[in-house]
Amino acid sequence: MAESPSRATGPADGRIDLGRITGPFGVRGWVKIMSYTVPPEQILAFPVWRADLPGGGHRDLTHFEGRRHGKGLVARLKGIDDRDQAAALARQELWIERHELPALKEGEYYQADLVGLEVVNLEGHVLGRVDRFLDTGANAVMVVIGEREHWLPMVSRHVPNVDLGRRRITVDWDPDF
Repeated sequence: MAESPSRATGPADGRIDLGRITGPFGVRGWVKIMSYTVPPEQILAFPVWRADLPGGGHRDLTHFEGRRHGKGLVARLKGIDDRDQAAALARQELWIERHELPALKEGEYYQADLVGLEVVNLEGHVLGRVDRFLDTGANAVMVVIGEREHWLPMVSRHVPNVDLGRRRITVDWDPDF
């Protein structure tokens, strides 16, 4: 699995959510960023982010620099020079187009590619569909929603097969767990 964007708004629209601006940082226009990428700093590898405009459309945000700060990230954006301008961007989702993602090697995939896929255990019991991923620090956790909610560690021991063509993930997991 590729370590990079982990969330998507929908497989059909080609939009990949990278993170969100949570508010201003300081008085010189820096913003605080909550990253959805794995690792979190991966969001900084994309030089231009997009943010939706209230009336429709989007705006491109170019970042000059960014760094880890506490549990999150901070970034300085082109054209955002003071705290008021930074505060106006609070709660903006940051995204890119699917085609802007780096190419993957054979057998790799982005977590965003897995959202919505059916999850079946080795005995053929359908557990549900992938809803989202959580980052625990040690590894990603796949949240599967079906008759009940399952949290599965995204490690090869528990996830022996991902078949993007069939839109199915096979897991070694007890449905009662």
